[in-house]
Amino acid sequence: MVNQVATKQPKLTDIVLERIKQMQSTQNLSLPKHYNASNALNAAFLELQKVQDRNHQPALEACTHDSIVKSLLDMTLQGLSPAKDQCYFIVYGKELQMQRSYFGTVAAVKRLDGVKKVRAEVVHEGDEFEIGSDEDMELVVKKFIPKFENQDKPIIGAFALIKTDEGNSYTVMTKKEIDQSWSQTRQKNNRVQQNFSQEMAKRTVLNRAAKMFINTSDDSDLLTGAINDTTSNEYDDEPRDVTPTKEEQTTQELLDGFNKAQEKEAEVNKSDNSSEEESKQQQELFVDGTITPKSADQING
Repeated sequence: MVNQVATKQPKLTDIVLERIKQMQSTQNLSLPKHYNASNALNAAFLELQKVQDRNHQPALEACTHDSIVKSLLDMTLQGLSPAKDQCYFIVYGKELQMQRSYFGTVAAVKRLDGVKKVRAEVVHEGDEFEIGSDEDMELVVKKFIPKFENQDKPIIGAFALIKTDEGNSYTVMTKKEIDQSWSQTRQKNNRVQQNFSQEMAKRTVLNRAAKMFINTSDDSDLLTGAINDTTSNEYDDEPRDVTPTKEEQTTQELLDGFNKAQEKEAEVNKSDNSSEEESKQQQELFVDGTITPKSADQING
């Protein structure tokens, strides 16, 4: 197994690096100034060796080759690295998905032209928070004064800010909206949402802000496409591992066996019915114990 995994690295990383070089020369792809794609891919490969599906099968063995390459390519196009906790990988059936963390979304959105600042904050019960609108009827956060003594109080909402050359873009979500988003996730993980509620709330509102902002961006299709592609898996949806567990496989095998038995029984019954019908037809051809030439032809033919 170790040798098999080791042989995958040069093939996978070389494929992605070669594709990146092609995009840089033919599609004007520009990676972040201090981003080393090779180092990021090496870090990703090391991380992938720890990723497993629900049956504890290594992702590098369980996932399709194309999905692994696509995940690594999406990561590189966005200038992300798991070494900086900007992204992680999840098995979804036989497909591998790259997901951005809160830090990854901040880094990716900052790459868009004109973006100066990206951040998200949570609002706790007792904090001073006020929203309104500007002259263009755009939503704005007029006041946000967090208080230290409220840090352990319930979260009542969250907001995200994307500051650009043209102004500020705000996205606000109430706790009810955040809860609704979490309830619609493909993979329910209440423990993570409870234990890391602030981080998860910030991630949720920032993903929504990123989706709305990126869809109006004039940046290159390569970058916005990669960001949107990842956001489509993240926005209001956590990825779920749909790999059948051993218990689910056993249940499915029993169900398949039952269905096959039912089909076989139906075929037998159909065959029996056909035989009965044929016998009946043959009996009807007999008249007073004799068989006419025409009747004999029907039986034989």
